Amino acid sequence: MSLFDRTKPATKKLSRYQKQEQTQPVAPSASNARLDQLTRHFKARLLRETDLEKLTKMPSVELRVTLDRLISRYLADEQVVISRQDRDRLITQIIDESVGYGPLEPLLEDPDITEVMVNGPDEVHYEKKGQIHKTDIHFRDEEALRHVIDRIVAPLGRRVDVSSPMVDARLPDGSRVNAVIPPISLKGSLLSIRKFRKDPIRMDDLVGFKSLTSDMATFLTHLVKAKLNIIISGGTGSGKTTLLNALANFIPESERIVTIEDMAELRIPHGHVAGMEARPANVEGKGEVTIRQLVRNALRMRPDRIIVGEVRGAEAFDMLQAMNTGHEGSLTTVHSNSPDDAMRRLEAMVMMSSSDLPSSIIREYLVGAIDFIVQIARLPDGQRKMMSITEMQQKEDGAVKLVELFRYEQTGMTEGGEVVGHFTPTGVIPRCFKRLQAYGVPVDDSMFTPVEEGGA
Repeated sequence: MSLFDRTKPATKKLSRYQKQEQTQPVAPSASNARLDQLTRHFKARLLRETDLEKLTKMPSVELRVTLDRLISRYLADEQVVISRQDRDRLITQIIDESVGYGPLEPLLEDPDITEVMVNGPDEVHYEKKGQIHKTDIHFRDEEALRHVIDRIVAPLGRRVDVSSPMVDARLPDGSRVNAVIPPISLKGSLLSIRKFRKDPIRMDDLVGFKSLTSDMATFLTHLVKAKLNIIISGGTGSGKTTLLNALANFIPESERIVTIEDMAELRIPHGHVAGMEARPANVEGKGEVTIRQLVRNALRMRPDRIIVGEVRGAEAFDMLQAMNTGHEGSLTTVHSNSPDDAMRRLEAMVMMSSSDLPSSIIREYLVGAIDFIVQIARLPDGQRKMMSITEMQQKEDGAVKLVELFRYEQTGMTEGGEVVGHFTPTGVIPRCFKRLQAYGVPVDDSMFTPVEEGGA
């Protein structure tokens, strides 16, 4: 069927829209409200008179040319006069609402924006360089916002409605999406999109961003090569997954990596990566595949390294068991604000999996499995810093001892609100020093010499 099979012949009789809306020509530069009205009207006419599904499947250039021709004809039919600039904006809005993400399109296309946050149809924020900014972007109404949310989740076989008012999803480029709709949300639907970088951040980039020093980066890469188990700890938006991906780049090509994620984000340029992603229950409440099930399954896949995007529940016990039973060099992240907090959270997670284990046994699991905890944070000015690199040690009485090797010392703030501080080693030589030498990645012990206050 042609795109135009349903097209009705033009008539000189004014449409109902013209009678109500077009008693006067549109000004050379139409207002946003006027363009919104025209967008609704002509989009409805496209739905009536063309096969919009076929239109939206066209390549972007062909789609724009076809819509330009159709909209020009509609404008002539209904004697609507607008400028070329407004006609281009009209066509863009129709395309964005039909095949894109509406007014969010320019934010999603900006490579420097890392997160987009929508608090109802009239309030849109974004994060750039760690700072949150409010925009003057708005959705036409709540229905238009819900349409964008539906466009995101429907292709994934997900739904969001009154019976299931919260949803996690992923855009085709890998960006993470969370949506919450009324009545759970109080002033319209809430939408958060954590954007997916086209080019993953590497360790050199993090050094360039002054998130850590070159000595700290070198030390961490040596830990990965020497197959030491590392936990990355940090708060929301601190860059845990970014650092995890950067560290995984240093796993030797000869090793098999199994990755397990709640929402796939890792992109490891390695020749042998087996990736798995958890799956939520379907609309009938069936078919769920948990992180814990995937960790257990990974042990049967002959992994050299296991990477878990984030441990947040009973799977922590299985992950620690894997680290304790020959799967050295494993990496994972945990949501916590300090190395001590990370240990307490991991202990609580293990208790979730088996309430029969006494705390003394759990601590033995922890100290036997984890070699290092790397703490990162997002500072008040938006900077992301590696706050500490801590080695896990065990005292003679069996107690866990956390020994800090590097840390970031904040010394103040500028009048503009920028955090001032510096990185410094603590002067402690790690116990893993001999192991690093055995794996052919010797570390110069001079890098552990404390430094005086310097730059950022």
